[in-house]
Amino acid sequence: MHERLRIVIVGAPGYTGAELAAALASHPGAELVGLFGSDRRSSTGTAPELLSDLFPRLAGVVDLPVRAADTASILACDPDAVFLATPHEASEALAPALLAAGAVVFDLSAAFRLRDASLYPKHYGFEHGHAALLTEAVYGLPEVAGDALRTASLVACPGCYPTSVILPVRPLVAAGIVDRSRPVIVDSASGVSGAGRSAAVKSLFCEVSLQPYGVLAHRHQPEMAQETGARILFTPHLVALDRGILSTIHAELAPGRTLADARSELERTYADAPFVRLLPAGRWPSIAAVERTNLCDIALGTDDTGTHLVIASAIDNLVKGAAGQAVQAFNVRFGFDEGTALGLARRVAAEAAS
Repeated sequence: MHERLRIVIVGAPGYTGAELAAALASHPGAELVGLFGSDRRSSTGTAPELLSDLFPRLAGVVDLPVRAADTASILACDPDAVFLATPHEASEALAPALLAAGAVVFDLSAAFRLRDASLYPKHYGFEHGHAALLTEAVYGLPEVAGDALRTASLVACPGCYPTSVILPVRPLVAAGIVDRSRPVIVDSASGVSGAGRSAAVKSLFCEVSLQPYGVLAHRHQPEMAQETGARILFTPHLVALDRGILSTIHAELAPGRTLADARSELERTYADAPFVRLLPAGRWPSIAAVERTNLCDIALGTDDTGTHLVIASAIDNLVKGAAGQAVQAFNVRFGFDEGTALGLARRVAAEAAS
């Protein structure tokens, strides 16, 4: 039996923060002791808003106030673990003091994902002031991290787009099944929640259209390259959905390699992974099939020559692409069953395997 761990969420008023709060509120080994964001006063100006005021679906589930975030207030909660669902610069500023105080930090921003500090000015617009932590952070994709995650103090939770690409591509590159001399081409479509909860004209329902953005310059490209070991050409697209990511991936098979080899490698890699489903031949992923779960569905095929590999993957960007993945990493780090507090996804995966 575990004692209940004291948990703080910073960035609770965002979409990802609310997903985190909902999952951790149902976690038998976790106790939410603090929610933080910007200074959110009630309409009377006398008290912070409750998270359930911002997200009515959480009424009676998470009725804690959302307080203004500062290091002293966070540490006053005496947390065992802190989830940072915050902008990159905020995470980079907060994490060192939290780590020094002995908290385990799960950072959902990109502040500690890249191992090369020189990439941050170009891709994220700031100079990284804690480069030493980049070598200490464990990239928190549970299917990849292995035993390193079990002792991590700083967990850099993967990005949503990268998760949809790394899971299918990394094993094939590592096994020499994909031709590394050729680029891996990725086209991904994401729902609007990936842009966050802040008001913006481009995120209004009547303004959203199927549209590429960040062409050849998206900040997630170096993360994908770092974690797959492949040269990635990545084009994201915004679609008029609230959540979900569908990625279509093109790669050339290495000489002598076949579709059967690729499928066999993915089956072997994820045989014991509760949240990765390799779909039967001829069945392709959809966002609807993974929505509000921690699942990643993967399918693959080849063209008539048998040399050009097409892979499709689907995840929910707010769950497997963010909050659910962070909870999954938390479970591994603290020795809980990997699916704890991720019940819907766990049940769906079990049913699919039966």
